Amino acid sequence: MNLDKRRVTVTEALARLPGPKGERFATVFEHGSLEAEVYAPRGADPQTPHTRDEVYIVVEGSGEFINGASRERFGPGDFLFVSAGIEHRFVNFSDDLVVWVIFYGPEGGEANKPEGSRR
Repeated sequence: MNLDKRRVTVTEALARLPGPKGERFATVFEHGSLEAEVYAPRGADPQTPHTRDEVYIVVEGSGEFINGASRERFGPGDFLFVSAGIEHRFVNFSDDLVVWVIFYGPEGGEANKPEGSRR
């Protein structure tokens, strides 16, 4: 898949799963600090904290999302934000879970940017 492509469909992204080692995620777009992936865990979500801020946009499926000390229900269309370094994972989720994952910004997250800087 061309990672410079300006439009990626869910169908195109899911065609890349599972990866060669059984991965349930695949990078589908990159531009500057922005990296977009499709993620479709099955059974359990083995994630560990990431080094950059990230956003999940739920395409399909439902369940609960643990984000630090909070635990919330989610469903299609929901937007979930996770700061860099925070424990998080999907739990009790349906077998059809598919999310877009957007990583962006500097290592350590936006909170570590100099004060007063917006970009």
